[in-house]
Amino acid sequence: MEYRTMENIGAKTSLLGFGCMRFTSKKDGSVNIKKAFALIDEAYKNGVNYFDTAYAYLNGESEKIVGAALARYPRESFYVATKLPTWLIDSKEKAEAIFNEQLTRLGMDYIDFYLLHSLNRNSYDKLVSLGIPELCEKWRAEGKIRYFGFSFHDNYDAFEYILKSRKWDFCQIQLNYMDSDEQATMRGYELTERLGVPVIIMEPVKGGTLARLPRPVMRHFKAIDPNASAASWAMRWCGSLPNVKVILSGMNERSQLVDNLATFNEFRPLSEEEQAAVAAAKATILSRVRNGCTGCRYCVPCPKGVDIPHVFGIWNEYGRYMRRADTRRRWQWMKAETKPDRCVACGACEKKCPQKLHIIDDLRKANAELSAIK
Repeated sequence: MEYRTMENIGAKTSLLGFGCMRFTSKKDGSVNIKKAFALIDEAYKNGVNYFDTAYAYLNGESEKIVGAALARYPRESFYVATKLPTWLIDSKEKAEAIFNEQLTRLGMDYIDFYLLHSLNRNSYDKLVSLGIPELCEKWRAEGKIRYFGFSFHDNYDAFEYILKSRKWDFCQIQLNYMDSDEQATMRGYELTERLGVPVIIMEPVKGGTLARLPRPVMRHFKAIDPNASAASWAMRWCGSLPNVKVILSGMNERSQLVDNLATFNEFRPLSEEEQAAVAAAKATILSRVRNGCTGCRYCVPCPKGVDIPHVFGIWNEYGRYMRRADTRRRWQWMKAETKPDRCVACGACEKKCPQKLHIIDDLRKANAELSAIK
């Protein structure tokens, strides 16, 4: 197993981290605890020492499962990360109550990595006004948490603001080779290097999207290594960044764990040739969009209620990745009154589109293609 050291705090973590948000369920809807235990056991026995959960995961069941599974191993042999649900916090007293509940759920005296969950600029400012960061520092001084950080979902400016606001032990960001310009972005990653703040990566395979790629995309990877999985390329791209110390993977099937262990047990950063292959794969994915909609939303509101950017978002995502089941589900979830068959070709949207798209024709095409997915 590949291990990396967070120089600022001395923690030596497995580069592969176990994300515990997606354990599978049984037919009655309850979590398949036996299967979850088996996956955690196999990961632990193969060197994974970082297990990530949160107060909200699986309606609170994830913390209980992680705690019970790891209770059978020496406490000092693994790291547990969990998160304060920032959207529920309106006082220090509320934060205290939730934190104590988390310790009880986990069955632990302390938490190794404690995060403010899913920060954006507004939620962070609210927590600061309530004194929550200072409360977390107090818990750390008392030995109830060892390291204090945050997970993030906003733009680069908000990330820079939060990262520079105090001395953080670590941070957790969404990053993969397709999202390098989204949320914290690669600029944000580079900022962590300059400030010496270790990075934990979430969504390395973009919610599973980069683990199942169309053949025209995979040909770039197959030309170099016919046997390597799509997921392994995404993982290695993240792991090739030196300040990345943990890459989280939500492994709910043994096949995913086995594939990841093959990648991380003998981890190799991407070579120049392999980096070029990833760049070529990304270019191919981007070239497969159905139209050039940027989601700016200048075209809405539509007089008939059509959610034009959402329609094109689903259509373009389908073009990029050809994920039929996911696309069909997203299409079915759209309210009927927002779908493109409501369009009366009034042309109001086309007059406002900065990209000068042929929106009326594209809505017809999108409706036909997406409605035909079975």
